[in-house]
Amino acid sequence: MAAMSNKLENSLIDWFFRAQAIGLTGATAAAGTGPANLYVALLTATPDDTSTGATITEVANAGNYARVGVVSSMTASGWAGTQAAASTTASSGTGGTTSNNGAITFGAPSANWGVVTHFAILDSGTWGAGNMLFWGALTASKTVNNGDAAPSFAAAALSIQIDN
Repeated sequence: MAAMSNKLENSLIDWFFRAQAIGLTGATAAAGTGPANLYVALLTATPDDTSTGATITEVANAGNYARVGVVSSMTASGWAGTQAAASTTASSGTGGTTSNNGAITFGAPSANWGVVTHFAILDSGTWGAGNMLFWGALTASKTVNNGDAAPSFAAAALSIQIDN
């Protein structure tokens, strides 16, 4: 089994999450930059690697629920570099991990959303659409009911690691 180098991990994170050029020797203009936005969804069941935006068990498309867009950038509102939470410079770390630089806040629920167990990151903000790109379990499941405070991930609370 092969492992990724820190250079490749940093280049992939900066390209995918931070909308930077891929930064690899010999890369073509077609490599371009990554997506302009990524969308965070809340799930009520465990997805798998074959899941899509249409097949995940996402909170119902009602009760003020909507996916939250996070700009793919190196700004304070985007994703951190691999060297530290809240970093806004090119990745230079060794752990292959990025996290959200700002809070990711969903709408206040106006209906019961159920027990939220997982999150997913997708390439579409439209409920029931798009490609699921990353997913993970929450540290603790959370029952979200009508009238509860808006669910959120604090800055640096949603981390994504590649390779390591």
